[in-house]
Amino acid sequence: MKTALVFGGSGQIGAALLARLCDGGWQVLALSREARADGPGLRWLRGGFPRPPGLPEQVDAIFSCGPLDAFAQWYAQAGIRSARVIAFGSTSVHVKHASGDPGERDVARRLREAEASLFATARARGEAAIVLRPTLVYGVGRDATLTRIARLARRAGRFVLPRNASGLRQPVHVDDLADAALAASHGAAAHGRGYDLPGGETLPYIEMVRRVLACLSPPLRLHLLPMALFRALLAAARAGGIARDLTGDAIARMRDDLVFDAGPAARDLGYAPRAFAPAAAMFDAPQPSSGAP
Repeated sequence: MKTALVFGGSGQIGAALLARLCDGGWQVLALSREARADGPGLRWLRGGFPRPPGLPEQVDAIFSCGPLDAFAQWYAQAGIRSARVIAFGSTSVHVKHASGDPGERDVARRLREAEASLFATARARGEAAIVLRPTLVYGVGRDATLTRIARLARRAGRFVLPRNASGLRQPVHVDDLADAALAASHGAAAHGRGYDLPGGETLPYIEMVRRVLACLSPPLRLHLLPMALFRALLAAARAGGIARDLTGDAIARMRDDLVFDAGPAARDLGYAPRAFAPAAAMFDAPQPSSGAP
């Protein structure tokens, strides 16, 4: 029986991965800062970085579904041995390195440095490390982009975008990411490298949002505005405490094509993500639970 150690198991990707590991007969240890109920094949350890408690000396695979920088720092000094280490990063490492926003540039820098540290540590130990970089994640009502759009639209009864929000996007479902992580734990993936994980369909930003609104009950309308009017409405929303984190760079990126190649992941991981066919339940907040996923 294989054993796995999972960080970020209570998150949106981690929960989907835990279900697959348990269904596949793995013995799983998962970390959480909150008390959670154990399940068949699953034992929760309460704690987190920098010194998670009760870890064994060796496992077959370590999965990180949380912040990559915190995990890389822990892994660099951890004594636990593992044949494979699979960690989620983000395609933001490609996208935000040249942003005009210092905070976004810092995100890209920390991702880049965390990847380098993870690969260097694994290489020194003779272990196989793989980084998985999702694009725009959705699926269980816990993402910070499409679910937030759905919530704002439900509150207002409509949604607005600038007319030139035509940049291409590849939204990816959490279940496809969990499948990729599981495949990376036993497949022919090349260690010491990262794999971009886009969704199975490339579509304009406007069309992506339109599909989200169309799947809601009742369906809601998308209004396209001149940029000047959009910015004026956004300023009013910010004054009311809404969308304060929607920066000028984030607005500008709505025009940019953020497209990534799934070919290497398809070749090495059998990665075959679904097309973007959203349903209303994918943007509903999950019910609180202390048990296994």
